[in-house]
Amino acid sequence: MSLPPVLCADSLATPLAQLVSRYGLRIAHVTPEDPIPGSFWGDSEAGLVGNTLYLRDDTPLHSALHEASHYICMTPQRRNGLHTDAGGDYAEENAVCYLQILLAGQFPGVGRRRMQQDMDNWGYTFRLGSAAAWFEQDAEDAFEWLLQRHIIDNDGQPTWNLHINPSNEDLLAESR
Repeated sequence: MSLPPVLCADSLATPLAQLVSRYGLRIAHVTPEDPIPGSFWGDSEAGLVGNTLYLRDDTPLHSALHEASHYICMTPQRRNGLHTDAGGDYAEENAVCYLQILLAGQFPGVGRRRMQQDMDNWGYTFRLGSAAAWFEQDAEDAFEWLLQRHIIDNDGQPTWNLHINPSNEDLLAESR
């Protein structure tokens, strides 16, 4: 039996705002009956426009952390024009998923395992069949991507830095 997803409401609102503010993101709360601006997926999923992360109380935490991780991982050039579709390539998407799992560890009562369960229940897909198996056995490329861009340190901990210096790989991906 799967648990309902952890939501951004109540006890997580303040810690989430504090975490994303470390990256220059701000949260804008949307009323329950209104659509979420900048939401790629619609419904209760988080939205991203510029440096604003749009949420409702029924927004799943995995969605908020995924969109925040897109903001953190994208180049400054893409961040400047950001509206709804974060874009990025396959390697960046893997890094985003890896980072959202790491960031979930910053929330007491949530943690990595629960984030991985919520990702699986939502429908994220990984070669090894689950977020946990991917994270533990097949995510070295995502770890290296984040490490090379100084988003995490050698111990796999967030550095609280945005991706600021695009590599040659990043510039090539953006030109496609």
